[in-house]
Amino acid sequence: MPGDPFAEALEGFITYLQGEKQASPATIDAYRVDIEQFAAFVTKRLDAKAGPAKVDIWLVRRYLGWLNQLGRQRASINRKLAALRAFYRFLLRTEQITSNPIVLLSGLRKEKKLPRYLGHGEIDKLLSIPATTALGLRDRAILETLYSSGIRVAELVGLDQEDLDLEAGYARVLGKGRRERIVPLGRYAVKTLQDYLHRGRPQLAIRRNPPEAEALFLNHLGGRLTVRGVRERLHHYVEKAALTAGISPHTLRHTFATHLLEGGADLRVVQELLGHVRLATTQIYTHVSQARLREVYQQFHPRATCTNPDREG
Repeated sequence: MPGDPFAEALEGFITYLQGEKQASPATIDAYRVDIEQFAAFVTKRLDAKAGPAKVDIWLVRRYLGWLNQLGRQRASINRKLAALRAFYRFLLRTEQITSNPIVLLSGLRKEKKLPRYLGHGEIDKLLSIPATTALGLRDRAILETLYSSGIRVAELVGLDQEDLDLEAGYARVLGKGRRERIVPLGRYAVKTLQDYLHRGRPQLAIRRNPPEAEALFLNHLGGRLTVRGVRERLHHYVEKAALTAGISPHTLRHTFATHLLEGGADLRVVQELLGHVRLATTQIYTHVSQARLREVYQQFHPRATCTNPDREG
């Protein structure tokens, strides 16, 4: 990496991330790549020995503009800016710099993309495909649970048998930030979970010695099912149902939220069910439901369209 001052500062930052912050290897690698890229940009425009202390807000702005010219997505630019923000906070705290050039910079506004969701006919078709084998019973229970509760796929595979109260129709979920919440399960999900627990899971559990005692959803070898395993099974059923490509477990979460709002559910109720901390995160679904309402209005209201609006009646 060009520029000794940057290299020394970066290594100190990495040591801090590994020790004090206990960041994951993936996070550390991402920070290293982003900061090395910034260091290369700085030393090319200043000199080979320029360090973090030589950077001002205008140089950082030039860097962000350069990334934009390269066609980087806003989310990618914001991630790189977040890495620099953490890096310079560390340098200021350890008195390696006297001022922080990042402190007054805010991230780019995120592009609002409407979430992909399935129509009622599409979801019905998808849920009808799994067979009555042990794996089929498991997969039907998975799909019904994702659509019925709106939980994340990581939350789904983290479920243990003791997290279910099928008599009451609820599941206890451990979400992001280890926040626990209770989510309702519809009668279809309850029925498929009962079928899986009585006729599917026992057949899968005996394939492992000793059997997996806690995990709700098991893989074909009897161990806990992974996020990747759920994605692969969903992809299989999407192909069999001849649905649009790009459907993921998160699509079922979007479908859950959208169908609730279309049915008249309160936005704050949907927020609680999804486990969103901020209401703004949930509000994107209102754009989807409003578009659907407009579509229904145009289709069914007798005065939604008029071939000659100036004609007097």
